[in-house]
Amino acid sequence: MESRIKGINYFAYFLIVFGAILRFLPHEANFAPISAIALFGGVYLNRKLAIVLPLAAMIVSDIFIGFDSFQSRTTVYGSFILIGFIGMWLKNHKTFVNVATSTVAGSLLFYLITNFAYFYPAGMYTHDLAGVVQSYINALPFLRGTLLGDIFYVAMMFGVYEFVRNWKEQPKTAVSETRN
Repeated sequence: MESRIKGINYFAYFLIVFGAILRFLPHEANFAPISAIALFGGVYLNRKLAIVLPLAAMIVSDIFIGFDSFQSRTTVYGSFILIGFIGMWLKNHKTFVNVATSTVAGSLLFYLITNFAYFYPAGMYTHDLAGVVQSYINALPFLRGTLLGDIFYVAMMFGVYEFVRNWKEQPKTAVSETRN
C-alpha cells in the first residue's frame, strides 16, 4: 500500500512539472495541459489531487511567467478547480462520450468564466451587453487553442492511462512449447 501511495505522489509531481514545463514551450495560445490534468486528477486520483495538481502546475509556472492581476488569477485558477469537479463527477460516469463532453464543457467553462472577468475591468469594454459580446468575440482565437489543447491532452493522458491499465490487467497466458 505504501509503495502505491509513493507511486501516486511521484506521478502527481510528474503531472505538476509536466503542466508547468509545457506552459513554457512555444505553443498556440491556451494550448496547455492544465484542464486535462484537472479532469484526469478528478477521474483517476483522489479529490484533493484533482484540485491541487492543476493549481500547483499553474502557480509553479506563474512564478516564472509572472502573475497578472488578482482578478485574472482568481478566475483562471477557479476555472481549473471547477474542471477538477467535473473530473470528480466523471469518475463515476466514465464513458467515451462523457469524457469527450466533459472535455468540451471544461473548455467552454474556462472560456466563459475567464472572458467575463476580462469584460469587467474599466476601460476594456463597455459595461453592457455589447461589451460582454465583444469580450467573447475577441476571445474566440483563445477558445480555439483551449479546445484543441484540451482535446489533445485529454486524449493523450486518458488514452495512455487506459492503454497501460488494460495492458497490465490482461490475463497472463501460459505459453506452451511443443517438442517434436
